[in-house]
Amino acid sequence: MWWGEYQARRMTNLVYRFATVQGQHVQWFLRRNCSVTPRQLFWVFLSLCAISLGIGTFFWMKGATLVLPFASLELLAVAVAFVVYARHATDGERILLRGTQLVVEFENGGKLERAEFQRDWVRVEPRAGHRSLIEVSGQGRSIDVGRFVRPELRPVLAREIRMALRGV
Repeated sequence: MWWGEYQARRMTNLVYRFATVQGQHVQWFLRRNCSVTPRQLFWVFLSLCAISLGIGTFFWMKGATLVLPFASLELLAVAVAFVVYARHATDGERILLRGTQLVVEFENGGKLERAEFQRDWVRVEPRAGHRSLIEVSGQGRSIDVGRFVRPELRPVLAREIRMALRGV
């Protein structure tokens, strides 16, 4: 049984570079390349706080009273930067071809933009040039995809989506 699954997965990988196939559904998950998750970032920040405030407290006790307030300001600035990073760490695009529907979801900073298209009426083309974002449009709506794919690989992604729409 596992040999059949292996062959099907192998054939899928030969056909699609970015997509996964589950039965009749084809889906693309395009995510930002983040090396640190928000949870890991939280623990790094806590350890940074412990070290910085420990040093600040040591110098406070030795009579250097301005070290602790400046250490606190520094940690506040780092916290703001980490919050901005963490807010966008889970950004991504999800494209799902399910039956006669193509669903495109784009998440940016916690806001979700979603568009649904009829499979037969979808157009997939570059926005302006060869290395630009990919415009998925149909029925008077459009949405850009490919933000999290290197510009030179966007034509490959567009070809994959077109191929899946045609049912090849």
